[in-house]
Formats: sequence, structure tokens, C-alpha cells
Amino acid sequence: MLSNIGTRFPEKISVSMRSLVVAPSSSCVCKASPGFSLETRFSVRNHLRSLREALSLPPSPSSSSQTRPPSLPNSDMAACVDQTGRFYRDPSSGEHRYNLKFANLCRPRISSPLSSIPVSQNRGKTTDTIKVAECHDQDEDKEDVWLRMREEARSDVSGEPILSNYYESSILSQDSLESALASQLSIKLSNSSLSWGTLYELLHGVLSEDREIVKSVKEDLRAVHDRDPACVTYVHCFLNFKGFLACQAHRVAHKLWSQGRQVIALVIQTRVSEAFAVDIHPGAKLGRGLLFDHATGLVVGETAVIGNNVSILHNVTLGGTGKVCGDRHPKIGDGVLIGAGTCILGSIEIGDGAKIGAGSVVLKDVPPRTTAVGNPARLVGGKENPVRLDDIPSLTMDHTSHISEWSDYVI
Repeated sequence: MLSNIGTRFPEKISVSMRSLVVAPSSSCVCKASPGFSLETRFSVRNHLRSLREALSLPPSPSSSSQTRPPSLPNSDMAACVDQTGRFYRDPSSGEHRYNLKFANLCRPRISSPLSSIPVSQNRGKTTDTIKVAECHDQDEDKEDVWLRMREEARSDVSGEPILSNYYESSILSQDSLESALASQLSIKLSNSSLSWGTLYELLHGVLSEDREIVKSVKEDLRAVHDRDPACVTYVHCFLNFKGFLACQAHRVAHKLWSQGRQVIALVIQTRVSEAFAVDIHPGAKLGRGLLFDHATGLVVGETAVIGNNVSILHNVTLGGTGKVCGDRHPKIGDGVLIGAGTCILGSIEIGDGAKIGAGSVVLKDVPPRTTAVGNPARLVGGKENPVRLDDIPSLTMDHTSHISEWSDYVI
């Protein structure tokens, strides 16, 4: 949160995450929420500075030494203050007043920028792509999930003091998201022959050196929090959701695999499979913003590729066919939703924004923005003129809207 801008004004300016309002009051202290971008914060600060000068008040100690940076990142929020405000003196009371027009602020829970960049160079067969939400690299435009997790942990401890030691060792005593994640994974994956200390040193070393993995961890946390109604808080996901934990363990294993450390990467894969019932080969390539919902029974083969903002439910297999080596596993595009119990076999492509119905067996390419369902899977609307989806299924998590258009089955 920004430091107090400090002085008293004839108008009370309340700044919150969702909206800005002006309410008459005799005094106030103005604060800015950490959810705003730097540009928005400096806009509010500069307006208050102009108010101070108009009222001939002494400069604020906290604002005199701070200036606007030369360049600021773009914000996805609406403008906060109308620059056409007027300063005037109330003839009846003689008090100074300042009219400000404010626009509602609403930060979307899902990233707004769109992208149609393929996740793999081998996806040449996909010709009709859909622009789907892509993860931001600019974490400064988003809420810091690590700070939010610490606040949530303190709140949980106040409600359940019996968990104070658990939250202290898992979250509150940790100095960073990397150390907390390394500790949590080490606890889950260690056994009598593979000690916690050995795993922690390995995992923490990889997480500390690779900032891209940490960015992916944050995007995965946001994805689970946004799409899974059972996820009440970030810290709840971080500590308890095995799909999330298995995904992050794979990210470390994949990094080790790409460095030529195949043996230790396969050991991590084995322990993840035993601890979480999730089997992802360390050679598989995963995007950001992934939701592995429940995750039990999830199997992902060595040459599989999963794009950004994909949602996959339990008992899903992304497998190969036969015993031929080489590229033999599915390529999942951005924004894809894969229902529970689905098998997708072979080196086939699931186009961007496609939906695979629960229990389907997919053996051929699925075009972008279409729905495939059944065993063997068929396209809703037919192969020649399939029904096109308007929304991104992995974000809406809608599993059943295709049924009325595909089947007359009635219970």
C-alpha cells in the first residue's frame, strides 16, 4: 500500500480496489490500494498535490521527494480521475471545495490481453486459430499473490489458532514464494531414503535461479483461484491442492530434464506420481495459467505439449500409441478445456479454444473453437460444419452447454 499522502482536505477521497468515490467530510487521510498500477497511484497523488497548492497548505513530507517516473507500464483499468475538475469557494460557508469526477474502476479477474501465438512450432496443421487469453509477464500490474497469501494465512490463524504452527512453518516464516514452495514440495515428496533437506536444496536452487518458473507458479495460482469455485483463498490452493503442487513439481523436473539431469528429474516424477497420483513425464512442455482440477489419475506423456490457460480435470490421459519413439503425444492448444476421464492419444493437435467432453476418446485432430465428444469423439455440428464456440472454454469451465445441440437424450 502507498504511504499516507498525509494532509487534511475539505473533501474525503476514498480510494478502493473497485471504485473511487467522493464524500464530504471534515478531514481524511488518503491511501491507495496495492491493486492499482503505478500510473493510477501517481495520478491520484498529483491531484492531491494540486489541491494542497490551491489551498496554500504546506507540502507533505511524504510527497515532496517523490516524482513521477519517466515511463510507466500500461494499465488495463479505466481512468481514475477526470482532469476537468474545478476548484471553487462555497459562497454560503466560505469553505474551499473541489469538484472531481470519478470513473468506476474494475480490474478483471482474468487477464484481458489476447494472443494467438501457437505453443509449439509443430502445430502447423492448425489454420483457424482463436485469440485466447495469454499470461502476463508484467507482474507489477497484478496483485502480489505472495503478500496476499501471507495475509490469508494470518487470517486463518486468527480463526483457527490450532493451525498456528502449521501456517508459521509453511508460510509466515518463509521469506519468499520460492522458499515456501520448495519447503511444501519437499515435505510432500520426501521419504525415508530421500530427505527433506536434500529435496529442499534442489528445489529451492532451481526456483531461485529461474524466474520464469516463479511467474508460471503465480499464473497457476491465479488460474485455480479464478476458475475453481472450491478454491476459497490462494493459500488454500498453495497448501492443499495436489493438482497445483504436482504441476509445480513438474516445472522443476522439466528444468532439470532440459539441463541433462534426467535421473533426478525422473526421481521427482516418480515421487509426484506416488504422492499425488499425477504422472507427468519431465520431458512434457507446459504453459502458464494451468488448472489441474482434482488431478487424480492425470497422465501426460513425454512429448506432449500443453498451451497457456488450459483446464484439465481428473483421469485424463495425454498418451501415445504403439512403441515407436519420437514425437508421439498430443499437442494441446491455448484455452482448451478437457473433461474428466478423457483419453487423447497420438501425435494429434487440439486447436486453440477447443472443448473435449468428459469420457471422450480422441484419436484425430480437433479444430479450434469446436467441441468434440464421445467414443470415438465426434464434432458437435458435424465434421463439415462444426458448431463454433464464442467463449474460451477453459475460462468458463462450461462442460455441458453442447449437450442440447448434440443429443436428444433425456433422463
